Amino acid sequence: MNQKEQLYNRSEAGERIRNRRERINLSRKEMAVQIGKAEKYYGDIERGYCGMSLETMIEIAGCLGLSLDYLLFGKEDEHELPEDFRCILFHLKKCDEKKRKKIIELLRIYLSE
Repeated sequence: MNQKEQLYNRSEAGERIRNRRERINLSRKEMAVQIGKAEKYYGDIERGYCGMSLETMIEIAGCLGLSLDYLLFGKEDEHELPEDFRCILFHLKKCDEKKRKKIIELLRIYLSE
């Protein structure tokens, strides 16, 4: 990666965050609660109005199932799971064990047809 590619652009990072949040159907308010930040501050991150601490970046990346490379630079790792897989995993993580087992059972039945 050359030096120009390594520059962090807050607006572009915010757009990647917003796009991912919308794809997994989280409201801005829900996302702010998940990362323990005020909704206005989180909205400012998405709009690129403000930067964020490393801790906040890690919280957002973890919550949305994104790598820090992708969040900051838009660079996807060839070993990363495809977007639709990450979305499924995000929703599965929010379920309790009983519900996850039921979902997996239904998925196996559906895929065996």
